[in-house]
Amino acid sequence: MLETDARDRMIVAIDCGRERALELADALSGHATWLKVGMTLFYAEGPAIVDEFRKRGFKVFLDLKLHDIPHQVRGAAEAAARTGADLLTIHGLGAGAMMAAAREGVEAAAVDGGRAKVIAVTVLTSMDEEALAQIGLTCSAAEEADRLAALAQANGIDGVVCSPQEAAHMRELLGEDALVVTPGVRPVGAALGDQSRVATPSEAIARGASHIVVGRPVTGANDPVAAFDAIVAELVENL
Repeated sequence: MLETDARDRMIVAIDCGRERALELADALSGHATWLKVGMTLFYAEGPAIVDEFRKRGFKVFLDLKLHDIPHQVRGAAEAAARTGADLLTIHGLGAGAMMAAAREGVEAAAVDGGRAKVIAVTVLTSMDEEALAQIGLTCSAAEEADRLAALAQANGIDGVVCSPQEAAHMRELLGEDALVVTPGVRPVGAALGDQSRVATPSEAIARGASHIVVGRPVTGANDPVAAFDAIVAELVENL
């Protein structure tokens, strides 16, 4: 794998306050291509934080996991796309009509023929079979991910969020053009935190991920740039 390709396929999750977020963005400028804005940061700062990152040259993954009635999700997806975000998330559990509405929303916000991509969350990487059973699902995480991924594809969604453990089958199921974004990525020796279904960066890409999401192993490191570059080096060396 070329270094530029490795950098383009890594998404750094920025889950903190504005001051630290901009500090990290400035440090990672020229190294990372993508930053992820999750609920913690977006609810505190709103659309302005997306604009701040875009002005610094980053692509933005706006990870709000939209999940509501179709009418609300269509409007929310359109509004989210108008922030300038390049990639949005919805919850696959919202079912087909909701997912189709999200696609309509981003199409309504398209500029010059380009639109934000939408990916559906299948099973959160913090969840295992015991957690699924708590919400009434007796299938495995892999089976649930398959079901929601097929539903997403049938309703015009561009890909999925899944754990690295399901990435290979997602790639087989959805085809080579689908986005397969995998959080739960941890370099060798990194703490797992609240993640249950994990893999190393190179394992996730080898299994079929189009992009990997790495948060605390980079943002919590003493030297975030060095930590980011070390993961890039791992990808280049192993792939």
